[in-house]
Amino acid sequence: MRIDAHQHFWIFDPVRDNWINDDMEAIQRDFLPADLKPILQQNNIDGCIAVQADQSEMQNSFLLELASENDFIKGVVGWVDLRAKNIEERLDYYSQFSNLKGFRHVLQGEEDRALMLKPEFMNGISKLKKYGFTYDILIYTDQLQYVPEFANAFPDQKFVIDHIAKPDIKNHKIGDWAKQMRAIAELDNVWCKVSGMVTEADWKNWKPEDFEPYLDVVFEAFGVEKVMFGSDWPVCQVAANYSAMADIVKQYTSTLSLSEQSVFWGENAVNFYNIQ
Repeated sequence: MRIDAHQHFWIFDPVRDNWINDDMEAIQRDFLPADLKPILQQNNIDGCIAVQADQSEMQNSFLLELASENDFIKGVVGWVDLRAKNIEERLDYYSQFSNLKGFRHVLQGEEDRALMLKPEFMNGISKLKKYGFTYDILIYTDQLQYVPEFANAFPDQKFVIDHIAKPDIKNHKIGDWAKQMRAIAELDNVWCKVSGMVTEADWKNWKPEDFEPYLDVVFEAFGVEKVMFGSDWPVCQVAANYSAMADIVKQYTSTLSLSEQSVFWGENAVNFYNIQ
């Protein structure tokens, strides 16, 4: 089974979705399963993981409803207030939904860059394993420094870094990011999504070779058994259509053995998100 481990659906709301600014006009509209299904088919992808794009429990309900109506949506990564006093009650509630695989918080947008290390946040993370939930780490590179302490505090919790932690591909900056990613990759409980790269490059002028140094670091550090493909559709469309974005990764992974390609393009996501 080939899985796109990271994409989004939304009914566009210019107030709620104000992060989609006028430079991102290409995605200032609705994106729903009927839009994605033929694209996945064209790219030989069997299923996807729908990830939250709005920090509300209403978003969870929206995505779970879509998943119940579309069997190619193999799982949902939702949002819950990890700092809430009733966090265990909310996790217990969500444990009834087999399609809800884990949670994510938009740490990249927080004024407190070390929010993940705050006691209230870590308390919420400490409850996830009990219910079998995963956690997606959405950060910018300046927050990578906090990940080792964060992930080490929960050695039995499964984490995955979204979008290879958004290095500055546009300006070809790699040094500090690479050093920190290599350190994080040594942690057995942290995976990495090969996703979201085109949005960190020069949207109008990127070249496939721009991504190779970053892919080299990720694959060498994490190994093929801890990386998974994600499109970040439709956000990727500000810089590339689905096929163009996927072709970057297809070309890079073409040198892997067929069994390694199978692991990267599907088996890792199936195992990480416990897809049935």
